Amino acid sequence: MRSTGDGTAAGTPVPLHGGVAAPKPRRAAPEREVNPPERSAEQIGYRGPTACAAAGITYRQLDYWARTGLVEPSVRPAYGSGSQRLYSFRDVVVLKVVKRLLDTGVALQNIRTAVRHLRSRELADLAQVTLMSDGATVHECTSPDEVVSLLQGGQGVFGIAVGVVWRDVETALAQLHGERVDTGETLVGQHPGDELARRRNRAG
Repeated sequence: MRSTGDGTAAGTPVPLHGGVAAPKPRRAAPEREVNPPERSAEQIGYRGPTACAAAGITYRQLDYWARTGLVEPSVRPAYGSGSQRLYSFRDVVVLKVVKRLLDTGVALQNIRTAVRHLRSRELADLAQVTLMSDGATVHECTSPDEVVSLLQGGQGVFGIAVGVVWRDVETALAQLHGERVDTGETLVGQHPGDELARRRNRAG
């Protein structure tokens, strides 16, 4: 891995400071590749309550983070009373990552830096990222070797595999309602219970 220009040696995890780390060269896809959502990420948005349900946060948290600029909806902001924010798939993944970072005691300033970094990445690249932190600094790792290197240095206390968060969000959103950005059409998620009912009906 190349140096970020802040003194980080090549081949080591990237510490995320005030700026956004330089994009890394693309790596070969892992054996278990995380694919983009079946619904095109650019064409589907999710309203606040749906984003909250998928990310595991309260609406008060969602509203506060949007108003303070921590995680703003990239599809459609709230323009005034009665308007609905619309979040993208990436936004919901970032919301869930923020929730996990807060739960583990990471400082808000470091979380803001991590959010900027995640937003600078291509959507398909996020699944390869692991965020490691000792509570004071957040590092990005994109390979098992980098995770091991960080742990051996005594810096990493906990890690968040963004690919795991991705899959959790993808599974949750598949059961919830989305909205087509171009037409405003509501897309009804497939709840596991619905499929079970259809199977029972066919069996009967």
